[in-house]
Amino acid sequence: MNPEIILRALCILVTIIMLVYYLKREKKMLSFITGAFTGSAALFLLNEYGDMLGVTIPLNVFNISGSIVLGVPFVVFLVIMNFL
Repeated sequence: MNPEIILRALCILVTIIMLVYYLKREKKMLSFITGAFTGSAALFLLNEYGDMLGVTIPLNVFNISGSIVLGVPFVVFLVIMNFL
C-alpha cells in the first residue's frame, strides 16, 4: 500500500475520533474552542521560539488544521516526529 494513503486514512480516523469526543462532551463548543485555541497557540509558539529548542515546525495547512482539530497532543506528536 501507498504510505500516503495510510497516513491520510489515519488522519481521517483520528479526526473522526476527536469529533466524536467533542460531541460527547457536555459543553461541546467550549471544549472544541478551548482545544483549538490551545493547540493553535502551542503550534504558533513552537514555530516562533522552536529554534531555541532545536525544533523547526513549519506552518502549513496540515499542521494548522491538525493543531486546531486535535489540539496540543498533535503538536507534541510533531515535536517527537521532528526528533526521529
